[in-house]
Amino acid sequence: MVQQINETLTEKVVGWRRHLHRHPELSHREFETANYIEGVLNGFGDGLEVSKPTATSVLAVLKGTKPAEGNAPVIAFRADIDALPIEEEADIDFRSENPGVMHACGHDCHPAMLLGAVSELVGRRDEFAGEMRFIFQHAEEVSPGGAEQLVEKGVIDEVDQIFALHIQPDYPAGKFSVREGSLTSAADDFIVRIIGSGGHASTPQLCVDPLAIGSEIVMSAQQIVSRKLPPLKVPVLTIATFHCGEANNVIASHAELTGTIRSHDPEVRVKARDLFEQVVRGITDAHGAGYELEWELGCPGVVNAAGPVDISRQAARDIYGAENVFEVGEPAFGTEDFAFYSEAIPASMQFIGVHNEDFGHAHPLHHGKMKVDESALPLGAAYYIRVAENVFGM
Repeated sequence: MVQQINETLTEKVVGWRRHLHRHPELSHREFETANYIEGVLNGFGDGLEVSKPTATSVLAVLKGTKPAEGNAPVIAFRADIDALPIEEEADIDFRSENPGVMHACGHDCHPAMLLGAVSELVGRRDEFAGEMRFIFQHAEEVSPGGAEQLVEKGVIDEVDQIFALHIQPDYPAGKFSVREGSLTSAADDFIVRIIGSGGHASTPQLCVDPLAIGSEIVMSAQQIVSRKLPPLKVPVLTIATFHCGEANNVIASHAELTGTIRSHDPEVRVKARDLFEQVVRGITDAHGAGYELEWELGCPGVVNAAGPVDISRQAARDIYGAENVFEVGEPAFGTEDFAFYSEAIPASMQFIGVHNEDFGHAHPLHHGKMKVDESALPLGAAYYIRVAENVFGM
């Protein structure tokens, strides 16, 4: 059975979410979003220390007043707040008012749920000893992103464990998924510039054709994942763009390939990059061409630690009912900069369902028609509250 949520909490969380959804802002530009969240937090009354680690992020600290017996826990909760450069297509009456920008990844829902938890916990300082930190993080959608910046600024210094939720439009509202260990992948993007020798299309023998060389690289690169790496640890290697030439009677002198490598194993992550460059170098050398390879190393993968996951699992069962909590068997190849927190301290990021069958097709994250069943959001707030209760024995 799903825990019954009081109507006041539901109204607050939905109201905050709709405001944020109407007013999305892109990564590193979340000025009004941060100001709004700061204002909501300051409205919760005394006992909450609210600050801005950066111009577009907010940190709220709640310290318990109960006498400590030994070392009191310090835990953190994180919600991301930036939007995506996507035109909204969903048929809702609180659509984005910022053309070409949309909360299509749940970063309106995430802070709304966390605000709901803070609103309920702020009046319970006398029930616990220790500290809770609530991180409203900017710039999750870009690299370098907000998590790395906030870790460097010390927002999780002395924190024992950190928790986060992410919405999942593929799951029905009222369902909660749990995974221990690797949750998301690392992402390393690349640009390959092939330097050939152009000329007239009628005399290819006088040219070093970068289009032909690039085509060979595209095909040969797939053997890295099929033949060169352990089958249980293979990454995803995708060449997503191929640009070469401008006229049908000219062999170009340059070509450019771009793509990404997504991996879960740290050693395979490095090995895949090395093997990819071997392929590029070998093929260009064989044809008398040159190359330039540029990497943009993204965030690592999120790894959920056993201790925080046990806390998450129990809290989810308490709120959602054990029959609505399921274990995820495989990690995803998407990325999440929550990974920088999970690299530093024990962490747990889990997913909650937000789909309603009345919506029809479940449009995925980062889609202009993605919709959210808002009945799921107060459950997320209640989950955070239960995590705090379980950690502090409230």
